[in-house]
Amino acid sequence: MPENHARKPEPRHDGVSQTPAVPTSSAPGDGTEAAAPPNRRNRAGSKGAVKPAGNPLLGWLKEIATVVVIAVVLSFLIKTFLFRAFFIPSESMVNTLDVDDRIFVNLLVPEPFALSRGDVVVFRDTKGWLPPAPAKTEGPFTWVQDGLTFVGLLPDNSEQHLVKRVIGLPGDHVVCCDAGGKLTINGTAIDEAYINPAEVPQVRNFDVTVPEGKVWVMGDNRNHSADSRAHMETDGGFIDLKDLEGKAAVIAWPLNRIKTLDNYPDVFKNVPAAH
Repeated sequence: MPENHARKPEPRHDGVSQTPAVPTSSAPGDGTEAAAPPNRRNRAGSKGAVKPAGNPLLGWLKEIATVVVIAVVLSFLIKTFLFRAFFIPSESMVNTLDVDDRIFVNLLVPEPFALSRGDVVVFRDTKGWLPPAPAKTEGPFTWVQDGLTFVGLLPDNSEQHLVKRVIGLPGDHVVCCDAGGKLTINGTAIDEAYINPAEVPQVRNFDVTVPEGKVWVMGDNRNHSADSRAHMETDGGFIDLKDLEGKAAVIAWPLNRIKTLDNYPDVFKNVPAAH
């Protein structure tokens, strides 16, 4: 008859129990850890590894290159649509502008912003006022200078531009001079506070009415300025509005001459509109 109790295994002669060992799991908080499979340990180790740092010099060069590219693009956009730099090579505008001054020209004048009497303007020499420019001497770094001028980082010193002050707008009747030796515009004499005080201007008589689409310009250093008065045989001495680069707004260099340029509204405030 079978026994109701499980048979107890007999001990082996070497003293080792024949009962199979049961693996024990560590209880939470007992301070022991179960061993993870080898492949799992490798993955955990790879996640915790610190990535090697990149070359700091390369990163620095990339940042510098980015800044330079942004600066060049902004300079080109500003030069194309807002401001452009020019170099003053002559004394025709002393004392307002000295030789070797660098100026910024507002390209938004005469369009979309209107031109005013007294504005100092830069214009292209399409009338042949200047002698032909000499052939440029090519050097090893000429292309660098041309490129920096093109993007607006260097002033234009091509010498095929002129700078003068607007005296007569389209329709104005400009005469020199009245009995007191003053310039008159539309019958009103003006006190030209911007003229170089170092010399008394020589009287050069003229009587002109400015046509539509043109302006009459004169230099502040009257005795040393080949302006509209000196070129009356060429289109009456007038400058086409379409040839204007813009209004000179600021002297940017040298540092001791940095200032905004005045158009002397008080000089022209009593001048009536052209008929």
